[in-house]
Amino acid sequence: MRRQIYLAALFAIPFFGNAQKVNVEKNIAGAQVGLFGLDLYNETKIIHKTTLRVEASLFPAIWGGDLYAKTGFAFYPSITLQPKYYYNISKRAEEGNNTNNNSANYVGLQIRYTPDWFVISNTNNLYLTNQLNIIPTYGLRRNFAGNFNYEFKAGVGYGAAFKNGNTVSEAVVDLSFKVGYDF
Repeated sequence: MRRQIYLAALFAIPFFGNAQKVNVEKNIAGAQVGLFGLDLYNETKIIHKTTLRVEASLFPAIWGGDLYAKTGFAFYPSITLQPKYYYNISKRAEEGNNTNNNSANYVGLQIRYTPDWFVISNTNNLYLTNQLNIIPTYGLRRNFAGNFNYEFKAGVGYGAAFKNGNTVSEAVVDLSFKVGYDF
C-alpha cells in the first residue's frame, strides 16, 4: 500500500508543479502612444509563454530647416505581426512581482509592413515607398494602476523598400517607449 502511495505521489508531482507556473494572458487588446507613434493592438496567446501581437500603427514624420520652404509633417500607417516569448513571466510570479497583462521581459520577431495606402500631411502629393522590416527585438512590458502599461523595446534588423520593381535593402533600427491602456 505504501508503495502505491509513493507511485501516485511521484506521478502527481509534475501536475502540481505545472499549476505553479504562470502563463501569458489569453487575449489582450489595447492602445499605446509614444513619441514615435500610436498603436492599436491585440495580443493573443499561442502557447504557455508565447503570444502573437497584431498591431495597426500610425507613425509621425517631421522635416524642416534651411533646405525646406516650410516645416512639414506627415502621419503614415503600418501593420505589424510580432510573435513574443515572455521568458521571465514565471520567475516574476515566483518573486511576487506583477504579471498582469503580460508584465514581463520578452524577445520577439517583429515583421512590419508599411504600405503606400495614405499619408496625412500638410504637403501635397506626398507618397510612401512600400516597405517590409524584419527585426528581432528585446523588450519589457510592465502594468501599473490597473490596466495602464508601459513598454520599451529595441532591435536591429533587415528592411527592404520596393519601388518600380526595384528593391533597396538596409539595416533598420527599432527603438520604442510607449505608454498605453489595455481594454
